[in-house]
Amino acid sequence: MGTFRFDVDELAIPATPTAAGWPDFAAANRVRNAVESAAYGTTDLEMTAEEVLPGWRSQSWEHRRLFVARSDGRVVGRGHYETLPEDSADHTWLAVQVLPAYRRHGIGSALLDRLEAIARAEDRRVQIVYTPSPDAPGERLPSPTGFGSVPLGNPEVRFLQHRGYRLEQVVRASRLALPVDSAPLRRLREAAAAQAGPDYSVVRWVDRAPAEWLPDLALLYTRMSTDAPSAGLAEPEQHWTPERIVQEEQKAAAGPRTALTSAVLHGPSGHLVGFTELEVPAESLRSVSQEDTLVLREHRGRRLGMLLKAANLELLAAEHPGHPSVTTFNAEENRHMLAVNEAIGFAPMGYEGAWRRDTA
Repeated sequence: MGTFRFDVDELAIPATPTAAGWPDFAAANRVRNAVESAAYGTTDLEMTAEEVLPGWRSQSWEHRRLFVARSDGRVVGRGHYETLPEDSADHTWLAVQVLPAYRRHGIGSALLDRLEAIARAEDRRVQIVYTPSPDAPGERLPSPTGFGSVPLGNPEVRFLQHRGYRLEQVVRASRLALPVDSAPLRRLREAAAAQAGPDYSVVRWVDRAPAEWLPDLALLYTRMSTDAPSAGLAEPEQHWTPERIVQEEQKAAAGPRTALTSAVLHGPSGHLVGFTELEVPAESLRSVSQEDTLVLREHRGRRLGMLLKAANLELLAAEHPGHPSVTTFNAEENRHMLAVNEAIGFAPMGYEGAWRRDTA
């Protein structure tokens, strides 16, 4: 390809798809899609710029900044900086993506330099990077959790190790081909309900949650940030309130995706003790995204995870049939949830490494 010049700039997030800056924002999103499609060998993880815009427009609870690298006027790389709004926060989440044809020219290093400089300026001493690691022959770097590994010779592995990051966790990306045969899925749900017993029942909704469940959901979302396996990443608690849930729902309503939620109600206490979410694109030819799933620790061991997943897939089939697949991500050490997914029919489609760097 030869030597070429490139520039790194921060993008102002456009207010709407017709506002100034939209072409660059859309181009940055195309870089994300291209990089993930190349890494996983599928377009199932693609999202449109219109779908991701609401998340970038809302900065109340998470601060995000977006950078792009341009070569000859073309956006060929992107950098994503995210942190919590509190001055006392230690963590920041970084992501760098460069089109395959433009790699090994210093673009990734320049983008990460910019992101790490912001982390230093804001005194974010813990930097976390999640990045896919396609399978490859040769020596492996094992996860310190004892579950999973990444190819030691992969470019992203060498790059992050050179920058001082250490592997903390391996995450599995899985795919469920749709439609799921309704009879086996129903049997899974019924068996899970029988083991859970009469104290537990499922409530379901589309998009906005009923107001009566907002306090319970706030607790569940907060616990999602601490109860999900995070290995040595030690990711911080993110506090949720009913007001934050309403704001997030309002933000999501500005985008074209539909949220399907199933939750478990514990009858004796009158509280929700688990939930799972699916995000459904408007176009039926595109894949559905499995978002958070959580059962409170004190209610585990009753197959409530299977009950939730099966119930929400039945809701998907009833409300939005015709999509080709569902994709999901789980820590390799989260064997219980992986077993649930495998029983339903999810199959691995790739892996990513979760990396951490600590600075003084």
